[in-house]
Amino acid sequence: MRNYMYSIICSLGIIMTASCEKSVEKNPGETDKESKEQKSQELEDGWVYLFDGTNLDAWRTYMKDTITGEWEISDRALVYRPHPDSAHGMNNLITRKKYKSFELALDWKIEKDGNSGVFYGILEDEKYVVPYMTAPEVQLRDYSSDPNFDDKLQMSGAIFGIVGPERDAARPAGEWNELFVSIDRTKNLGRVVMNGVELFSYPVRGKEWQKLVEASKFKDWEGFSATEVGHIGLQDHAHEVWFRNIRVKELK
Repeated sequence: MRNYMYSIICSLGIIMTASCEKSVEKNPGETDKESKEQKSQELEDGWVYLFDGTNLDAWRTYMKDTITGEWEISDRALVYRPHPDSAHGMNNLITRKKYKSFELALDWKIEKDGNSGVFYGILEDEKYVVPYMTAPEVQLRDYSSDPNFDDKLQMSGAIFGIVGPERDAARPAGEWNELFVSIDRTKNLGRVVMNGVELFSYPVRGKEWQKLVEASKFKDWEGFSATEVGHIGLQDHAHEVWFRNIRVKELK
């Protein structure tokens, strides 16, 4: 996936994912008052917006207090459009807040043959130049140019290089996908759902998790998965990628 050096679900369950995600979008003809009421209801349910299409107040660039690179808001989506002269891979966004156990829901789409990801548990430290060095990543990508692609550990929805889905549930490049991720440290349970399809569950801490890491390329990476309380991040992988309706719900 990478060549650089160091390199809601409402509480009713998965079957409600699609409807929950649609409910936070402003429909044609919907008034601002109705939109605010929807947001208030979501807040009451424990969900909060990390990005609602209007601002990036919840985000900053890794190791910086501002947002760098070619991130922009376009048609209520957060878009990364890499410039040829930009420092590719160095414009990763992270949440200002840290999270331990949470549910995350968002929509994403990517350019043809594009590559990106969503990080969690980012340990921000100067000796780790990019989030990839410390944080597990939910892979987001398109492999249109490789009809025989079957690497489950690099498939969309995979915890990159560690655990992957049995089948590809992502839509083609340029089409919106719905992603739901649950990281429950108390129950030691991670879950990934793509477009309403539950891809897999996996342990997120302890000996079972360590066995998965030991079998991966991250085996000897000093800071990898070193903290249970970390930032959520969006990857700059030098490809054009879109995100919208980013919501999070902290778990007790």
